[in-house]
Amino acid sequence: RDMQKNPTYADVVGDILAFLRAQIAAAVRAGVAAERLIVDPGIGFGKTVAHNLESLRRLDEFRSLGRPVMIGTSRKSFIGQVLGVPVEQRLMGTAATVAWAVAKGAKIVRVHDVGEAVQVVRMCDAIKAEA
Repeated sequence: RDMQKNPTYADVVGDILAFLRAQIAAAVRAGVAAERLIVDPGIGFGKTVAHNLESLRRLDEFRSLGRPVMIGTSRKSFIGQVLGVPVEQRLMGTAATVAWAVAKGAKIVRVHDVGEAVQVVRMCDAIKAEA
């Protein structure tokens, strides 16, 4: 409940990468096959709006962990703060973050509005596909 009070990082993405590397190593040491792991940079948890935006900007760096990247931005408060809209009006902001995340290499997106997100992901996939 206190994660959002005053989060500070030397380098938000570098710090999260180091944390996730350690967690992957711990899971593997505990007997979990690396192939069963995914990584989630935790958008919206213990981060300021600026931290969340930087994490999204640099999302492709999480691919260096060698595991699929999952992103969960759906209706998050940082979208409301950026756009100045309440939670029930965050679909378009969520769609923008989903499109960005897919373009930056996210393999899994966690959303509330599944049908809309499927359309966003399909469109991104069509744009990325080679002719």
